Amino acid sequence: MAPATFRALAAIVTNSFGQAQRAELGVAPVVRAGGAGPRANRSRIVWWIVFLLGALYFALPLIATLLFSLRAQPFGAAYANILKDPGFFAGLSYSFVVGLITIAVSILIITPTAFWVRLRLPWLRPFIEFVTLLPFVVPPIVLVFGLINTYSRPPFRLTATNTGSDALLVAAYVILSFPYMYRAVDTGLRSIDVRTLTEASQSLGAGWIRIMWQVIFPNLRVSLLSGAFLTLAIVVGEFTIAAFLGRHAFAPYLALIGGNKAYEPAAGSLISFALTWIAMGLLTVIGRGSRQRVQIAGAH
Repeated sequence: MAPATFRALAAIVTNSFGQAQRAELGVAPVVRAGGAGPRANRSRIVWWIVFLLGALYFALPLIATLLFSLRAQPFGAAYANILKDPGFFAGLSYSFVVGLITIAVSILIITPTAFWVRLRLPWLRPFIEFVTLLPFVVPPIVLVFGLINTYSRPPFRLTATNTGSDALLVAAYVILSFPYMYRAVDTGLRSIDVRTLTEASQSLGAGWIRIMWQVIFPNLRVSLLSGAFLTLAIVVGEFTIAAFLGRHAFAPYLALIGGNKAYEPAAGSLISFALTWIAMGLLTVIGRGSRQRVQIAGAH
């Protein structure tokens, strides 16, 4: 046997024997990190810096708003005044109701559309994505003026009644939610085998409505909640469309009291922020109350 080969075999046997001894003694094997150790540490430090900068970017305005709202005398007077104002809860509850209706309508429109495009019409997907991106191109002021100009005259004088104006507001918010809701649903559909689930359900005798309700929706629970969070945040904070339609929503209310009061708008913004997060938490609890997921995977 060549000396080089013998030395290689001896090194392998010695290494194996050493690992066996360490295993018997309960000692973990020694892993020698190469050049990737310092690089991994630097990458971890960079990501922590990015995280802290992002947290400060979101937290500092809230802290500054809180400190400003507490300057009202006596201490906490701004919060007491805003909570005593009936317009605060009226505007906030109106925005929440409109937001929930908007979420329901968006889900009923976007989910079947995205499901059908992915199942039967994949060539149509670029056009659907283009349509859902239009709210980023068309400003809300243009959208609301178009709605008012179209639906303030016969045969559809919707702006003449409160119900008609509420319907226009919901329709406008549904359009604004398209980019967020569609991408959330489309991402959820990518994570499941839509074709296999549909074919298996049809083989068991399920119709399209039952497939959507008992198979597709449960598997899109997290994605739908993500889209619902963004939609609710948009509806609560949107000002232009609600103001021009004359709706007593929360953002126009804050703008109204901001014209003659200094500290109350800041207090109202923080309270609405907290209530919005509480509502999102309740949506999460309700949406994830049932953790049953219908999945069909291929054979391994």
